[in-house]
Amino acid sequence: MKKNTIVMLGGFIIAGAIVFLLMAATPGSSGIELTMKELLANQEKHKDDFVTVEGLLIDESIKWNPDKIELKFDLKDNEGNLMHVIHNGTRPDNFSEGVIVILQGAPTKKDTFVAETVKTRCPSKYEGEDVENYDPEAHKKLLDQPPTQN
Repeated sequence: MKKNTIVMLGGFIIAGAIVFLLMAATPGSSGIELTMKELLANQEKHKDDFVTVEGLLIDESIKWNPDKIELKFDLKDNEGNLMHVIHNGTRPDNFSEGVIVILQGAPTKKDTFVAETVKTRCPSKYEGEDVENYDPEAHKKLLDQPPTQN
């Protein structure tokens, strides 16, 4: 083989490896964002997708196993839908009743979600004190607004 052919072949292999590593390292970029209702209605359809979903934490459902570093809990939405969550990772600091939980991961069996990441934020910061009237659309609009300058 000519020297130029070998250099070009090596360059293509390196470029292909870089593209593969970038795609493998960023699963969230190919994911989809769903409401809990949409996810539960089409769970089988999204079983191979990387999904972002959010809901309100049910405090009495929290089961933390520090030996396995496993967190199990339930989420609800304002329409009464309920989803069981399993997360093999650390428990967020402000993990308590009335917290909005944002999950990224994949649905598994019926009404169950395996979360790769669990993030929390307090609904009172965005919606006022009444957690029962949480509106994800209003919340999203507030997040999309540019920050105000003082």
